[in-house]
Amino acid sequence: MRQVQLRDLGILDYQSALNIQIEHFEKIKNIKLKNRDSGLQEPTPNFFFFVTHSPTYTMGKNGNFENILFSENELKERNISFFQTNRGGDITFHGMGQIVGYPILDLDNFHADIHLYMRHLEEVIIKTIAEYGLKGERSQGETGVWLDVGKITARKICAMGVHTSRWITMHGFALNINTDLKYFDGIIPCGILNKGVTSLEKELGKKIDEDELKQIILKKFEEVFECEFTSNL
Repeated sequence: MRQVQLRDLGILDYQSALNIQIEHFEKIKNIKLKNRDSGLQEPTPNFFFFVTHSPTYTMGKNGNFENILFSENELKERNISFFQTNRGGDITFHGMGQIVGYPILDLDNFHADIHLYMRHLEEVIIKTIAEYGLKGERSQGETGVWLDVGKITARKICAMGVHTSRWITMHGFALNINTDLKYFDGIIPCGILNKGVTSLEKELGKKIDEDELKQIILKKFEEVFECEFTSNL
């Protein structure tokens, strides 16, 4: 059974969480490079981080600055940070009431297929929100998990964007739980016009227990990725 080391970072600013991601990404990469150069087969570890960020907009490497609707002064007035990142996708929001998951995995330990990896991530969230009676779906050409795909009411509940190098993953998913959706008014989320954003709280009409939901995510992740979590970090 594949092992994944788990750590919940709690509430943490985006840069600090990014530094932790990079540290563990480099740890895996260095082992893989040493194995290549020495002919050894030292096992590479896999990591998973939960985190909730203070209010932040992040832009993917293919993002368009026209999708930021707030001015620089407005961002400062609202205490919203902004970061350009090396993940895929356009612009999204991170903040309180949102669960972010950062799997730092060596896909050589799973399946060295980035398309399959993204579909697996989506499947974890689809299975998770099904526990709350919601039918999550994929939208062709639009990464993430959606509700009411193909309808005028289509809305995204979970954004995703990743970076991979040497089959090692970074970044991940952001699932809106009890999120203040007004923050999305300052951007064109994921650069997609005429589609909404939602949260579990909005869909169900009540606050969601975030710790309980995290446990469901972990269970579904273990099922989909055929792994088990340890708390060695």
